Amino acid sequence: MATIDEFPVDRWDAIIAINLSSAFHAMHAALPIMRERGWGRVINIASVHGLVGSVGKSAYVAAKHSIIGLTKVAALENARTGMTVNAICPGFVHTPLVQKQIDAIAKRDSLGQDDSRAKLFGEKHPSAQFVTTQQIGDLTVFLCSDAASEMRGAELKELKIDGAWAAQ
Repeated sequence: MATIDEFPVDRWDAIIAINLSSAFHAMHAALPIMRERGWGRVINIASVHGLVGSVGKSAYVAAKHSIIGLTKVAALENARTGMTVNAICPGFVHTPLVQKQIDAIAKRDSLGQDDSRAKLFGEKHPSAQFVTTQQIGDLTVFLCSDAASEMRGAELKELKIDGAWAAQ
């Protein structure tokens, strides 16, 4: 995390490659095969940061906003096929990166882990509960089902699993 003017250029390039270019390259390889078969599902993992910004997270926010745009373009390009392209926008998932943020708050403010997590959630994530990988998996299974066959290009604004983060 750093302000734009202090963000290391090499970290920018790496974060864009990991969080945006990788999705483009995967779709570039998979879409022709799916189109040939007449069926397919692309589910990009964006983030609530694809919908809102946060100070100090310029590369991540830019990549996740771009994932949503890339998802919409791919959905439009394949709208008359048996393929769907959508993006899931989760809020905080308990990952090592999020744990580092909790640890930083604990150190900075001399707090325990529970109070640090509550402070992190209080800033952004109103439900104060992590989104689970099971919840993301269940939503992914739904998006692969016939029930979601006409969900195309959605960033799931109404089905986001972000603990009410983007509702603010």
